[in-house]
Amino acid sequence: MTLFAVAVADWAAMGLKALVDRPRPPLRYSEPKVLVALPHDASFPSGHAATSFAAATMLSFAAPRLAPFLFVLAAAVAFSRVYVGVHYPLDVIGGAVLGVLVATSLRLLVRARRRSLQVRQGD
Repeated sequence: MTLFAVAVADWAAMGLKALVDRPRPPLRYSEPKVLVALPHDASFPSGHAATSFAAATMLSFAAPRLAPFLFVLAAAVAFSRVYVGVHYPLDVIGGAVLGVLVATSLRLLVRARRRSLQVRQGD
C-alpha cells in the first residue's frame, strides 16, 4: 500500500504541476543560486514532499509508534527542497498536504472495500 500511495502521490503531483505551471524560484530570481541541478518541470506542488508525506502517512498507519520519526523525516525531505533552492515554501506545503490526502484516501478506500466484501460474504 505504501508503494501504491507513493506512486499515486507522484502521479497527482505531476498532474498538478502541469495544471498550475508555476515557475521555479531560480527562473524568477537570480539569487540565491541553486545547490542542485534545476528540475525541468514546474514548481507547485513538490513531488518530493508529496511522495515522502504519502509514505510517512501510510507507514504511520501500520506503525503508529514510528509516526513522529516518519513525519520528521518527511518534513526534512520537504525542507531540503526549499533549502537547495528549487521550491518555494508553499510548494512543499502543498506537496505535503497532497501526500497526506492521497495516503488517507487510499486507506479509507481499502477499508470501505473490505467492509463491502464482508457484508457480501455475510449475506
